[in-house]
Amino acid sequence: MTAIAVTIAGSDSSGGAGIQADLKTFAALRVYGASVLTALTAQNTLGVQAIHDVPADFVTAQIDSVFSDLAVRAVKIGMLSRPETIRAVADGLRRHASGIPIVLDPVMVATSGDRLISGEAVEILRGELMPLATVVTPNLPEAATLLGEAEAGHENEAVGQGRRLVERGARAVLIKGGHGEGRESVDHLIGGDGTLRRFAAPRIETRNSHGTGCTLSAAVAAGLAKGQGLSEAVAGAKAYVTAAIRAADSVLVGQGHGPLHHFHALWS
Repeated sequence: MTAIAVTIAGSDSSGGAGIQADLKTFAALRVYGASVLTALTAQNTLGVQAIHDVPADFVTAQIDSVFSDLAVRAVKIGMLSRPETIRAVADGLRRHASGIPIVLDPVMVATSGDRLISGEAVEILRGELMPLATVVTPNLPEAATLLGEAEAGHENEAVGQGRRLVERGARAVLIKGGHGEGRESVDHLIGGDGTLRRFAAPRIETRNSHGTGCTLSAAVAAGLAKGQGLSEAVAGAKAYVTAAIRAADSVLVGQGHGPLHHFHALWS
């Protein structure tokens, strides 16, 4: 059976993040990608200039259309900027995605620093979508925002925040360490049963990091779509993203934070 994953997220007009990054990641990892657009952004490597939200009823129509025809084997959720959009996605997944792995990437701020979600939407995302997800993949600032706490300053604090998110209803949490410091970028996977796995890779110095979080969560979804267990999918995603960052400087795109090289294994 063809491994199919669907991304429910916003569009990045510059192609480095959002659904464009997700679909590139799915393709690079040999998974067929479908998409449900939640927002359009006027965006480039320098920042986000404008956001146009897709009406919630049209988000619902897209979900119904995809799931009524395609044998979806994994879902990746990205940018959801408004409460009504979050509710539409949650309702759609309750109808169609029972038993299907769901990766929730709580996208809140772009690499450029532009905020992508309202305060009210954060609360609804935490209550409506987080309990549906197989794994939630916040970076350090996003984990802090979900908990209403200060950003973790070291690994133990990050793990503690991951555990508290599990206590708040998440089935598993992958705390991404890209915003941390030190020679290694360390991600922590905290299971609902309290298990902890540490995934470390050398920290790569580059300004071309646009779409890193989107790419990692999409790569996890691709692994789950292929039938991998969560730890295996995370390990594969970490390796893929590290290689894509390492090759990012060979792709010259834009004047600011350029994208990763999603197809580093195919061309340079």
